[in-house]
Amino acid sequence: GSPVVTKYKVENARWEVARKFNVGLDFRLFNMFDVTVDYFYDRRSRILMKREMFPDIMGYYYDVPWSNIGKVDNQGVEFSINWNKKIADDFFIDFRGNFTYTSNKYVYVDEPNYPHVWQTKTGRPLSTTVGYVADGLFSSQEEIDIWADQSSFGSVIMPGDIKYRDMNGDGVINSLDQVPIGHPTSPEINYGFGSTFSYKGFDINFQFHGSAQSSFWIDYDKMSPFFKDSKMSQKTNNQLVKFIANSYWSESNRNRYATWPRLSTTSVANNKELSTWFMRDGSFLRLKLVELGYTVPQKIVSKWGMSNLRLYMSSTNLFVLSKFKDWDVELAGNGLNYPLQRVFNIGVNVSF
Repeated sequence: GSPVVTKYKVENARWEVARKFNVGLDFRLFNMFDVTVDYFYDRRSRILMKREMFPDIMGYYYDVPWSNIGKVDNQGVEFSINWNKKIADDFFIDFRGNFTYTSNKYVYVDEPNYPHVWQTKTGRPLSTTVGYVADGLFSSQEEIDIWADQSSFGSVIMPGDIKYRDMNGDGVINSLDQVPIGHPTSPEINYGFGSTFSYKGFDINFQFHGSAQSSFWIDYDKMSPFFKDSKMSQKTNNQLVKFIANSYWSESNRNRYATWPRLSTTSVANNKELSTWFMRDGSFLRLKLVELGYTVPQKIVSKWGMSNLRLYMSSTNLFVLSKFKDWDVELAGNGLNYPLQRVFNIGVNVSF
């Protein structure tokens, strides 16, 4: 038979081009605050991307050509501030804080003029998540029968399954109904602040870290209880986490807004689709470090043959504030992963 072309060479391949702009300010405000502000912007062009506007009917069945056509914008701002003051001969305060905001977007992507604006990538962040908009859980077979057809997911739809919105109104739920949902999985905002106080040999130091404008999705397969391995006929996940046990759909609890859809011993394809149902806010503020110390006066330690003696107690990851309460928010979609540890230390620093 005739030869089959499965790959195409990149015609006139060129280097990617980046145009960058940076501006920064360092200044002292009110003779008290040391401030640094940086702004950056860069546009990357001639990015090597796969062409999208080559349908199968043109003969591009196995692959489509690549070309230097992509354009992406990146921009952000970084801000830091520091304030320290000697209140008295033996009383000192230091405060520090930082804030970073970054964002990006596609300026040009090879894509057709889609009939619906949510289908386009142009103008959207690179890490945009697309998925379905959930409209609760099916409460009965009658409700399934009058709803748009969701059979394209490959599972029989039953009461207790997630119901998805028919965005384009064609009576079928499929990839054409996926829309941008949530924030990027990497936070657009990161910030931190902390302070140190010292008074007559005593010192206290603490540091907070936080992030905002990020989303994550609970992993349906990894968090569902009672799944069985078809080859070994045993449970692959024995844990039944509290938030599922407290709120799940069942024949005796037909709550269309229960936290978890119907339970099953196998993964339900319909319910594992990426959607707003399992979308959660990834923002948090964590007390990353707190430390209390005492430095023994020099006139005392010198009698013991030492040049310095400091006693301290410290803790890391003492607590976190977040809208998400079911597990540590930094574990994201799988709450059964090994969590961040809360650590307590007691120590002595000695110098001779």
